[in-house]
Amino acid sequence: MTPVAGRGYFTCAYCTTFHFPAPNDDYVRVLANPVGMACPLCHDELVAAMVAETQVAYCPRCRGVLANRLAFGAVVGYLRSRATTPPTQPRPVDHAQLARRLHCPQCGRAMDVHPYYGPGNIVIDTCAACELLWLDHGELASVIDAPGRDRRVDR
Repeated sequence: MTPVAGRGYFTCAYCTTFHFPAPNDDYVRVLANPVGMACPLCHDELVAAMVAETQVAYCPRCRGVLANRLAFGAVVGYLRSRATTPPTQPRPVDHAQLARRLHCPQCGRAMDVHPYYGPGNIVIDTCAACELLWLDHGELASVIDAPGRDRRVDR
């Protein structure tokens, strides 16, 4: 099966059937074709994935997500407004994460590390030059599942 460009599903050229991968516990549908960048955390090859119809890069080893900064905001708004599960209380920010240094997989510059000031109490890594951000495994779910009036089930 081959991925359908920009669509988040696969098709078979032989029998013309479709396969729609289910999202994992971090809302990511993995498409598995390499994107030509290495993971900033574990340095394995990133692969294409989708989150809420938005293309992202994903690390199959450490399960982190690399996304466009503006797309991330749209994804968060979309998924929180459609949440169907009860909210979960986020853990406190791990201040030790503020000391780590990752490099942008696109330009190689050191990424900025800072708390995310939206819901979820996470620390994110951003590249201002490329407008990319890195989320460790579980951080996207923390943002989507955090309580708030913008969540569908919290209204």
